[in-house]
Amino acid sequence: MLISVLGFGSLWTRRTAGVRGRPRSHGRLDLAYYNTTGVQVGSKVRNRPRVYGHARFNAAGGFRPDCAYQMMNKVFDCEPPSFWDGHHKVLFKALLRRPAKPDAYLVVTTEEQSGGVDKRHDGKWLDDVSQLISFSECSDRQEIMVVMPPYGWLCGRLGTFFLEPERGRPWQARLILSSSI
Repeated sequence: MLISVLGFGSLWTRRTAGVRGRPRSHGRLDLAYYNTTGVQVGSKVRNRPRVYGHARFNAAGGFRPDCAYQMMNKVFDCEPPSFWDGHHKVLFKALLRRPAKPDAYLVVTTEEQSGGVDKRHDGKWLDDVSQLISFSECSDRQEIMVVMPPYGWLCGRLGTFFLEPERGRPWQARLILSSSI
């Protein structure tokens, strides 16, 4: 599955990726970087999960955390999102050398962008084909990480947002607020 990165969550952790039967070398290529959502609590960004999950990026696959902003709008070969051991996960295996048309996008949004979503009611706020990875919330603050196909949608308090790929550059996309007539 090809996924283009449109945003990252606020929290990062780094771990050495161990392989069974092989001693850990602690080299740069053995590193794995985990990204998830967080919200400002007091003076720090904290994980306040309503739904916990993460996106994993491997250094061996071409991910460089020192220039994460340069990874935006880049397409990765990925495993499809999954639910395992009580957590939502998506593995970004390798950065593609050239842009390609992605199957989906890693989208991160906050209450400032969408007005926030209301998960307490049975109301549908995310389309059936998008996959929620992580959702952090504290008070009125929210951060949501979703793997979303082109033209997927989410409903915030400001309205319905559709993910629209850019013409001629399908690896780039943005959430567009739908106008109601």
